Amino acid sequence: MLKIENLHAEVATADGPKPILNGLTLEVAAGEIHAIMGPNGAGKSTLAHTLGGRPGYEITEGSVTFDGQDLLELEPHERAAAGLFLGFQYPVEIPGVSNVQFLREAANAQRKVRGQDPLSGGEFLKLAKEKAALLRMDMDMLKRPVNVGFSGGEKKRNEMVQMGILDPKFAILDETDSGLDIDALRIVGDGINAIMRSPDKAVLLITHYQRLLDYVKPDKVHILAGGRIVKTGGPELAHQLEEEGYEAVA
Repeated sequence: MLKIENLHAEVATADGPKPILNGLTLEVAAGEIHAIMGPNGAGKSTLAHTLGGRPGYEITEGSVTFDGQDLLELEPHERAAAGLFLGFQYPVEIPGVSNVQFLREAANAQRKVRGQDPLSGGEFLKLAKEKAALLRMDMDMLKRPVNVGFSGGEKKRNEMVQMGILDPKFAILDETDSGLDIDALRIVGDGINAIMRSPDKAVLLITHYQRLLDYVKPDKVHILAGGRIVKTGGPELAHQLEEEGYEAVA
């Protein structure tokens, strides 16, 4: 579903472009969950932003194919409509825009691009209630402005509700476990499994810690260092990292 070959990318800084990704190669098949772990500054979030199409991140070499399409030729909204979802490490607040309004507009915009009929108000509310229940969120929270006044854990749970409603083919989750207590971690993990564990979907989990992988079992674990994948293994690799650290394992 996702094929990255020899990807080089740089980010704009006050001192000029800074290379971050240095020949990253990765393949994720449909039905698989992959975890990427690595130290600070390794390029994990840069990879997520680059795949999502965030401005300020420039591809200088390499290719990315998503579900048979050249991902790098698509604008960010086109990537989303094609089925790509990016979960942020720090979800933003949008004052004045209710969750319900935001999500219905987003869902129907994507449905329009895919040639599907828009969801009516009733259809959308039924879907929203179903997905909110998976993340144990009260519908009253979906009527509030997007993430405004939410705790860190509530923002992450809200983002998983967004993922459930948009129903992507491929989810890139950038440190979704950060800021979560034990209970919220389990709820978010269960939500990811319920929404994305499917033969025709795939997930790329970016994380510092093994703890989320207790709930969302990965098929493969990759170590990212210096802008490249330096080691790949099974779930046991995450446990080894937790015990020995990046320097010893990578």
